[in-house]
Amino acid sequence: MTDPPEDQEAVAARQGEWRGDSKHDWLCKEEFIELKDVFSVKLKRRCSVKQQRSGTLLGITLFICLKKEQNKLKNSTLDLINLSEDHCDIWFRQFKKILAGFPNRPKSLKIFLNPQSHKKEATQVYYEKVEPLLKIAGIKTDVTIMEYQGHALSLLKECELQGFDGVVCVGGDGSASEVAHALLLRAQKSAGMETDRILTPVRAQLPLGLIPAGSTNVLAHSLHGVPHVVTAALHIIMGHVQLVDVCTFSSTGKLLRFGFSAMFGFGGRALALAEKYRWMSPNQRRDFAVIKALAKLKPEDCEISFLPFNTSDDVQERREQGSPKSDCNDQWQMIQGQFLNVSIMAIPCLCSVAPRGFAPNTRLNNGSMALIIARNTSRSEFIKHLKRYASVKNQFNFPFVETYTVEEVKVHPRNNTSGYNPEEEDETASENGFPWNVDGDLMEVSSEVHIRLHPRLISLYGGSMEEVNDSKVTCNCF
Repeated sequence: MTDPPEDQEAVAARQGEWRGDSKHDWLCKEEFIELKDVFSVKLKRRCSVKQQRSGTLLGITLFICLKKEQNKLKNSTLDLINLSEDHCDIWFRQFKKILAGFPNRPKSLKIFLNPQSHKKEATQVYYEKVEPLLKIAGIKTDVTIMEYQGHALSLLKECELQGFDGVVCVGGDGSASEVAHALLLRAQKSAGMETDRILTPVRAQLPLGLIPAGSTNVLAHSLHGVPHVVTAALHIIMGHVQLVDVCTFSSTGKLLRFGFSAMFGFGGRALALAEKYRWMSPNQRRDFAVIKALAKLKPEDCEISFLPFNTSDDVQERREQGSPKSDCNDQWQMIQGQFLNVSIMAIPCLCSVAPRGFAPNTRLNNGSMALIIARNTSRSEFIKHLKRYASVKNQFNFPFVETYTVEEVKVHPRNNTSGYNPEEEDETASENGFPWNVDGDLMEVSSEVHIRLHPRLISLYGGSMEEVNDSKVTCNCF
């Protein structure tokens, strides 16, 4: 066969002229691969010890992204064997031309790597599993090691990103949230906006990729449906991009940070405890903090105001265009009392301890947040509620649990002291404010916190392979 594949057309590799050899199991006499699933092409040569740079041409090798079970992606190869230099050169150049035409596929990436994530495995994860795939795909990279909390934030304020097609974070939820926050802050400054008070933020300029290398990996798990390193890397390579909702957290009118989810009360106090035991392993620290927070379980006296999600088309269109959410036609609701935990989540928040998600009815970009409130109850009942997250049963089917679909939330602690008393033995109390768990990071605030949802504010690498245009190569009788 002499004709190369053409853009967006199915082309047969006929028996006798091309012979295939693949790691992929072909299940029937005729199979096909789609060009959108190919992410690289190389000339295949047989090299001896003396021939380190060139050798006998055998054909070309296609590197393919395959969709497996449970949302996983897998890289595979297909060898097309042909000893003709002319035929191989024509096909090789045409494949390279086609692959260069996919608009969302990155050619250059800025990598932020947190070597302290989880069991200090992030470096190994990147250099053994991610970098080899990026090299095969021909993607240039520039790696920066995150040396301390806030390092990526300070670097992204000033560093040059021109020439990069995307940013990638290798680490856990805290690292990923920090990089997302930094990219969004950078976008506001580039747009000439005042970053202290943001009502209608502009979208981040570059997409963000998340390589899961932390202890919980809630963000990556929610994005990809599975906390799988190769899957995350292949989504980046293939240029699968989707827009995701983001929250702003403000207090006294001043922006505190961007984020995707938050917990106040038990969730915040457990994280505050865990931060004091950094010398433990991540899993030990988490389990110890949860047990100790349950032993000292106490409710927060606060007032919660929220704006219910409005599904009408005209309101949603106005909000997607960047109009402020709050106006005189919006009907705020208010509840008050003693609350053990308050969760506000713009994403499903999937993880190993909550496989269905902490907010299973929320999506990545449906324009709403889940407000989940656990009112004061006995310790035993609250523990039953927590255990439900790990099961298939409804974790909200308790009389003390309330759920709302909202667009804005205001949480106002009524005692305004954060429970801080130097004479009391309470490791979660702080003179800096009440502890909040925002994407796995501890945030301490002494006054009301206002959470707003901003639809489709950041592009993240991840999504369905079916969203890309079809283009096929049919392979007969390899």
